Amino acid sequence: MNTLIPIERVENKIYLIRGQKVMLDRDLAELYEVLTKNLNKAVRRNIKRFPLDFMFQLTKDEYDSLRFQSGTLKRGRHSKYLPYVFTQEGIAMLSSVLKSERAILVNIAIMRAFVRLNRILSSHIEVSKKLKELENKTLKNEKDIQVVVKVIRELTSVKPSAIGFKVA
Repeated sequence: MNTLIPIERVENKIYLIRGQKVMLDRDLAELYEVLTKNLNKAVRRNIKRFPLDFMFQLTKDEYDSLRFQSGTLKRGRHSKYLPYVFTQEGIAMLSSVLKSERAILVNIAIMRAFVRLNRILSSHIEVSKKLKELENKTLKNEKDIQVVVKVIRELTSVKPSAIGFKVA
């Protein structure tokens, strides 16, 4: 197979769990076109390559929350075991465990999706910083304008005789 998987298809399978962008073992197995149990067997055979910052198992609460959020994980249709999730580093390590042409193409697509997602997130962070700076400048300008308006009001409230003119 020489065609890459569309990045959008991969991006829709990236979740934020425990503050990390991860993919489910089930979704990875689908992309690699292997059974989830076979993917997990390959990982277990090479478990030293997958420390906790590369891969971890979801808790029941995390899994239930994910099922609720995505709506695609229906009860009874999926494994009775809590799924494993893989970070970007863990997914990169999968390419050394799954040695097929498909695995190479899938890993390239996944890495591109993670890079694109990181760019988008950093762009949003930059926009947020700029927006905060603008907000701070606006607040300062607003305070300065309030001072100017107060001084003008004080000057316009003074009676003409008080500024050196005699009323005849």
